[in-house]
Amino acid sequence: MDTDIDDRYERAWHAHHAHLTNVAFRMLGDIAAAEDAVQDAFARLLRMDPDEIQDERGWLIVVTSRICLDQIRSARARLDQLRPTDQFDLSSTSAVDPADRVTLDDNVRAALQVVLGRLSPAERVAFVMHDVFQVPYETIAETVGRPVSSCRQLAARARKRIADSSAGRRLDVDRAEERLVTEAFITACTNGDTVALLEILDPEVSGDADFGDLFPHLPVTTDPGRVSRNLVFFFGQGSVLVSHPTSEEPAVLAFTDDHLACVISLTIEQGRVRKIHVMGDPPRIEAIAGELAVASALDPH
Repeated sequence: MDTDIDDRYERAWHAHHAHLTNVAFRMLGDIAAAEDAVQDAFARLLRMDPDEIQDERGWLIVVTSRICLDQIRSARARLDQLRPTDQFDLSSTSAVDPADRVTLDDNVRAALQVVLGRLSPAERVAFVMHDVFQVPYETIAETVGRPVSSCRQLAARARKRIADSSAGRRLDVDRAEERLVTEAFITACTNGDTVALLEILDPEVSGDADFGDLFPHLPVTTDPGRVSRNLVFFFGQGSVLVSHPTSEEPAVLAFTDDHLACVISLTIEQGRVRKIHVMGDPPRIEAIAGELAVASALDPH
């Protein structure tokens, strides 16, 4: 690659990689598959003429989402294991380029209902992209190949199903703010940006960790500067961070070499992180990893 392409790739990666990995993980439920999808999306970006893309972030979200859907459709062996008596004809989708156009036909819908459970595929995509990542309905419509009005209805149905199964949770406005802060936290840690971390850490922030018998007497850290440096040191280069897809409280999953290493719980008050608790006790991490594997849409092995 020439210097201009290298610079373009580095800028795009720094600005969008963490967000796209979060999007892909929400759809696939598997960190290795999510990273592969994001890598593929960036490879496609490099093949595009920059003048043809008006919204780089939006373009990457659309392409990443389509790649994720294509991966799910191609998971034929996994589907056969889950529902050996059901036959889904997925062969007709093998030649479809996710960067072209994805249509959620009946076969794809049935397959995704098996592996994703609670939401239909179209509902899941609409909800994840709009309610979790604030993607406009126009972009979602382009992704799934449906009218904007249909995407609004899909998201509304998904929202109702989730609300029916999670009565008593806090107001959506609070959770929306927490999602924004959590994503900013992930991006800053991933990029090793202590300045950005300090902007979202409360001046009275405290951080502690529980690694069980591995490190039984870890002290509490209270200085924002030390907290930010520790976060970058432990969760910067070499770790992959994504938001916890099922936690009722703000939390981040930290993966190392595609294995869950710890869970970072965040207490967010008035748009800033007030407390950080890192849980890395091996038995508890193993249990959480097992839960994630059950919910995963793909078998990474």
